[in-house]
Amino acid sequence: MNTKLLKIFNFRFSLLKILRYLSFLPREKIKIFLFGFIFLLLLGNQPAQAGELAEKLANFPNWEKIKVVKPAVGDLQYPEWMAGDWQVSSTLVDLAAPLAPDIMTPGFAGNRQYLNQPIDFRVRFVETQPEIPELKMLPRTVSQEKVIVSDRAFNGLNLARAYLGDRAVIAVKVDPQTPNRQITLLRGEKQLVSIVSSRATETTADDTFITAEVFQQLFKGGNTPYFNSVESTTAYHKLSTEQPRIVADQVTAVYLSPQDSNYFQAGNKPVALYRYQLEFTRINLDGDV
Repeated sequence: MNTKLLKIFNFRFSLLKILRYLSFLPREKIKIFLFGFIFLLLLGNQPAQAGELAEKLANFPNWEKIKVVKPAVGDLQYPEWMAGDWQVSSTLVDLAAPLAPDIMTPGFAGNRQYLNQPIDFRVRFVETQPEIPELKMLPRTVSQEKVIVSDRAFNGLNLARAYLGDRAVIAVKVDPQTPNRQITLLRGEKQLVSIVSSRATETTADDTFITAEVFQQLFKGGNTPYFNSVESTTAYHKLSTEQPRIVADQVTAVYLSPQDSNYFQAGNKPVALYRYQLEFTRINLDGDV
């Protein structure tokens, strides 16, 4: 049985088990569950139209807002080959300000100092149960297929400290009610609140896994709160080597928020683009790379 047929079989088998347990629930709860389940199928980790994300990466720095993203439901699910702990080397290889000199984002000029300077940190992708709130009403004997997700608190803390320094970052906290909202606590009673509002995924013919997530960000702690929208698009590719390795091409696009006076002038164009090359090397259980 090929992989595609096996997935269909497993899905149908799991669905039959769920429906069997639904017979023990009140009718109103069954309606709530079915509505939520259908909604999840429509808006969950639904793949983008074939090739659109890959095409955007290939056309850098010509960039506009991604149109195929869907509302973020649950967490972003990664392929099985990304599970585990990794040592990452991230290098800023290019940056652009498409609307310069008329519109520039704060800090863009200063970020040129990071060009071709590798930044190292650790990340982790873990196996967990899928985030389906409607399934919480079912008996615990109902089995759910596990998925691979980012350890957002661990990864966010390591990334923030790698770029800002250990002393500048106090902690990264993920909302226990949703993995799509996290807060980075900084020294000086400052906070960066990040909320994933939408996302898309795509898998190419060579098994490259591409993700796009749109974040709404709020920086608090200065005289005036600063809002913006950030779009992160990453193409992960597993290398065929004895030592597990992954390479990735990532573009971070920064857009103005509606509160900015230049919002309508900017339109669908980002005010800053940053392109990174990432290398992931597997960390063994004893901590060695």
